[in-house]
Amino acid sequence: MSPLSSNAPHGQSTLRTVQVLGGGNAGSSAHVRSLAEGLVARGVRVTVCAPVEADRAYDFTGAGAEHVHVPRSSDPASVAALRAACTHADLVHAHGLHASFRAVLALSGRRTPLVVTWHDRAQAQGARAQFLRLLERRVVRTAAVVLGASSDLVDRARSTGARDARLAAVGLPGYRRPVPLDDPDRLRPKVRAELGATGRPLLIAVGSLDRHRGYDVLLDAARAWRDLDPAPLVVIAGEGPQRPVIQRRIEDEGLPVRLIGRREDVPELLAAADLALLTSSWESRSVLAQEAMYARVPLVATRVGGIPDLVGDAAELVPYGDPEALADTVVRLLADSARREALRESGVRQTAGWPTEDETVAQVLSVYDELTQPRPLA
Repeated sequence: MSPLSSNAPHGQSTLRTVQVLGGGNAGSSAHVRSLAEGLVARGVRVTVCAPVEADRAYDFTGAGAEHVHVPRSSDPASVAALRAACTHADLVHAHGLHASFRAVLALSGRRTPLVVTWHDRAQAQGARAQFLRLLERRVVRTAAVVLGASSDLVDRARSTGARDARLAAVGLPGYRRPVPLDDPDRLRPKVRAELGATGRPLLIAVGSLDRHRGYDVLLDAARAWRDLDPAPLVVIAGEGPQRPVIQRRIEDEGLPVRLIGRREDVPELLAAADLALLTSSWESRSVLAQEAMYARVPLVATRVGGIPDLVGDAAELVPYGDPEALADTVVRLLADSARREALRESGVRQTAGWPTEDETVAQVLSVYDELTQPRPLA
């Protein structure tokens, strides 16, 4: 009988797993919270090693897991804390490149199986990109199994030297999905008024204000919308290092764009929007794309990474770095209510084929089972 069973036979202990997080990625943190809850419900002991801020935000202990504070750093003290937490683990599962590298260091000299999930790709250029590539190689050649959130991540792991790389089933946690609002007809005008979008189209983008999000391209496209009557309002929810640069351009060029900072009411923002915009240079399973399609909001996204596989024909895709294509697509969609409705209906069909949280947990459990089951003697 498998040690994954909550009803393990006499003398066989419950499977003990450690989930390792860097704490910097909202998607991977939400995934680990959902995974921990599903594993605990199936009788698996789960310890989550992550910065204390991540536990405050995602409540791993509320999911039934034990939380151990491990700073988002690869210094000796952090590695030692992680090594101690992994002492009695049957298996360690790390999420993201930096967390995975810390796990490799912490497990050095031990035979504890390591599973790695890549939720996204590290964004860097020049010497730092070469350094990150070295980390990737070290991680994938150590891991027993690498799970990639998109097919291109799986291909990347294989080309880097992974012994076993597979496509991960990563379902969007239920608490991240927009739910039907009690009174959308009343709330929608209220949200639009608060944002300054009364009597004009509202376009929503959500994500950290980092270079790879492509907001420079979005601002270029917004120039074409200044002369429309009424001009659409672009609202960007998020924070990050590019905020001063973006804000300066908005003011200097008189662009119809507002920065509203990090928000906890993204479902309400999406419910009020006419279109959702995703302009990144690369994404795997974009949380915004999933939230928008669950909310039945037409999506315009860049044709990069895992986006085409994720959205199928349920979104308008444009090339990355092409502001004219983005601007033209948005103008065309705003003028075509039938096409917007068709995208909503396609989105319902597309989301029905996405993995559920239960399917995500089941896949992970099957991997754990492979790696922890005793092998029969030849």
